[in-house]
Amino acid sequence: MSTISLSSSPASSIAAGALVVGLAKGPNGPVLAASSDAATSLRSVVRALAALGATGAADELTRIPAPDGVAASIVVAVGLGEKRRTYDAETLRRAAGTAARSLAGQARVALALPAATAEQTEAVATGALLGAYSFDTYRKKSGEGRPAPVSTFVLASDADAKASRAALVHAKAVCAAMALTRDLVNTPPNDMTPVAFAAEATRVGRATGLEVTILDEKQLKRGGYGGIMGVGQGSANPPRLVRIAYRSPKATRHLALIGKGITFDTGGISIKPALHMEMMKSDMAGAAAVLAVLGALATLKPNVNVTGWAAMAENMPSGTAQRPSDVLTTYGGRTVEVLNTDAEGRLVLADAMVRAAEESPDLMIDIATLTGAQIVALGTRTSGIMSNDDATRDHVFDAAKRAGETMWPMPLPEELRKGLDSPVADIANVDNARMGGMLSAGLFLKDFVAPGLLWAHLDIAGPSFNTGAPYGYTPNGGTGTGVRTLLQLVEDMAAGKL
Repeated sequence: MSTISLSSSPASSIAAGALVVGLAKGPNGPVLAASSDAATSLRSVVRALAALGATGAADELTRIPAPDGVAASIVVAVGLGEKRRTYDAETLRRAAGTAARSLAGQARVALALPAATAEQTEAVATGALLGAYSFDTYRKKSGEGRPAPVSTFVLASDADAKASRAALVHAKAVCAAMALTRDLVNTPPNDMTPVAFAAEATRVGRATGLEVTILDEKQLKRGGYGGIMGVGQGSANPPRLVRIAYRSPKATRHLALIGKGITFDTGGISIKPALHMEMMKSDMAGAAAVLAVLGALATLKPNVNVTGWAAMAENMPSGTAQRPSDVLTTYGGRTVEVLNTDAEGRLVLADAMVRAAEESPDLMIDIATLTGAQIVALGTRTSGIMSNDDATRDHVFDAAKRAGETMWPMPLPEELRKGLDSPVADIANVDNARMGGMLSAGLFLKDFVAPGLLWAHLDIAGPSFNTGAPYGYTPNGGTGTGVRTLLQLVEDMAAGKL
């Protein structure tokens, strides 16, 4: 990941390959929006930017040679949209990310976007670090001559120095967690197996002092984890259940996070179409987010106990794979008729959720690339939020907004639950009516929530993996969706707000 530091020097005096400033749409043409000294020293460049056609429209980029008195070689103006008295965090994150992506090949970049508060400072830093992300592990010949991401950012902030330093520490921890999530999701499935994910969890635990426990296939079978074992039984790569625990000596509250970890999803016997199946390496994005969030807590040190659970399996068709109409006995004894082996994520989550509840958390949140129906209902950039408690659902929605992630509250209509009735088992894993698939999946999970336990479910199927062109601070491939919301919820609980 790139490095970033604060500078108390005027932005115009920072030696760098490029100086990034904001440009807004004013009533009479583009208006410069930058840190206080940059706005003064670069006042003369606005006419040049306008002459080149710059308008200040969101995400627009215009480069000009730096004028006399500016230590950088070029000035990069990034559009912020309509002129405002103050710019919100997401606008600044997106602008910084757009600029960072465009400046690959520059070793050092100065940032002079508006940063009058600690929140704005963190937003600019976050956008820059995330925008500079690149997954190049497997580039060999194709990596030769490819411009490297910006290695160093220097941020000029007008905010209080102490508050700015704290904001930068927080931004670095969040971005490191999102980069890890992206890396895990982008890693090809021949290397990212359940066993490999468990090894990565062990590495994170050793590096951060977290407690990591891994159940292998023999322990899962003995323990009665029929959901995880059923999904994984068709693969040569055996399943795992990973538990990662962060403990604070001052904690009075306990949060459980459960992530779906299907390292590759063919659909099993109910096999998916070949078109776009390559995207199914991202079906472990929920588990990746949970692991990364737990790793970040070692830096952030919130006063709350957090236990993460990653339910890992590979869903493959073979002579040993589970069949449609098989009945599984999940952890805790509930039986499930498997009508569709491609509805496997809810099976591994059911085991992990029942096990997590045995540790009596105050709140349990699962995060999963659970349904294609989520994409049909909400598109590729908006995650769905469901809960067994309206106040909890509303708080998660608010936390997502504050964290800068797009999510939307969804209902769990009781009338859909009847569609999951099975004539031979306690519950079926799908509703054959195929209506409201995202909601019926949430209702299936709700059946495995312990009585009295608050629970929320995040369906991130679309937003977790960007199949289109990069935008803002979001790259092609793994996005890291969910990490910021989960961290916000951890901090809310530590602060007594949840």
